[in-house]
Amino acid sequence: MNINTSNTPVQSVSFIIPAMNEEQTLETLFNGISEQMEKLSCEWEVLFIDDGSTDNTWNEMSRLARLNPGTVRSFRFRRNLGKADALALGYKEATGDVVFTMDADLQDDPNEIPRFLEKIDEGYGIVTGWKRKRYDPWHKVLPSRVFNAALSKLVGVPLHDHNCGFKAYRKEVVKVLPMYGEMHRMVPSLASFEGYKTAEIVVQHHARQFGVSKYGVKRILCGIFDMTTVSFLKTYRNRPMHFFGRLAMVSGLVSATLWMAALGLTIAGMAATLPAMAGVLFAIAAMLFVGQGLQLEHGVYREMKQGRTLPVDLRVDAPLATQNYEFDRLKQVA
Repeated sequence: MNINTSNTPVQSVSFIIPAMNEEQTLETLFNGISEQMEKLSCEWEVLFIDDGSTDNTWNEMSRLARLNPGTVRSFRFRRNLGKADALALGYKEATGDVVFTMDADLQDDPNEIPRFLEKIDEGYGIVTGWKRKRYDPWHKVLPSRVFNAALSKLVGVPLHDHNCGFKAYRKEVVKVLPMYGEMHRMVPSLASFEGYKTAEIVVQHHARQFGVSKYGVKRILCGIFDMTTVSFLKTYRNRPMHFFGRLAMVSGLVSATLWMAALGLTIAGMAATLPAMAGVLFAIAAMLFVGQGLQLEHGVYREMKQGRTLPVDLRVDAPLATQNYEFDRLKQVA
């Protein structure tokens, strides 16, 4: 049997739209999505997720759900949990063959939806937007460009805009990837670990008309931390001892150097307490690194022993019975 799920025709589409204090934009966004989907021959749904809004966002979401039963489903968090948790809920609830994520602020243009689907049909697991021309302030654009360049270099997924919230995924991608913290920006990177390919298309970006941006210094710091996490996972997720072992070797060498220096100072009749104590601290650090590495390796071993899903995309083989039949037939002919 030859199986290639990446080329399966799209029959249904889910849209996940997290929102916080975006009451003025939801109906316009829904109408824009509806207009595009009516032109396409596939089923569709919209999942609105209220991430702890303090205005009338939830009232608007619930109104749209009541007016469009079977098409709109709305969910509300009791408090603000963050975009990653909202997307995690959407990924869990989505039923479409293709899953879109869009921001609720009307900066993402629904007219781009057919172009995303065309790219998905080419066999990509993820299609992400690139806001080449942005209508954001410079203090938001500049850090984003630096972040995108650094992340592309570290993880080997060359994208101009990892941060773009306008993305389309094959369903199997969102069903297997973990989503927590601020990892929604890292989905193309995480998906690359499983062998999924990402395409990038230039999309129209609109200036914000309502509400306020949720972007701030905190997001920049979180992005740096998450980039470090993804870089570590890319190289060492199945062999953490290789990372901690290197740290232990460096600490051990520093410790040995300091002890040699302390010995030399002692022979010279000089005070050697400081380098000797520092050597002890580095030796302790080396042992802690080894212990941490062994502990994580044990966790990896247990996970592998329980079994894991390997990213097999294509398979060509024949049942054993068929193989035996062909062998017997050849013997009879001979």
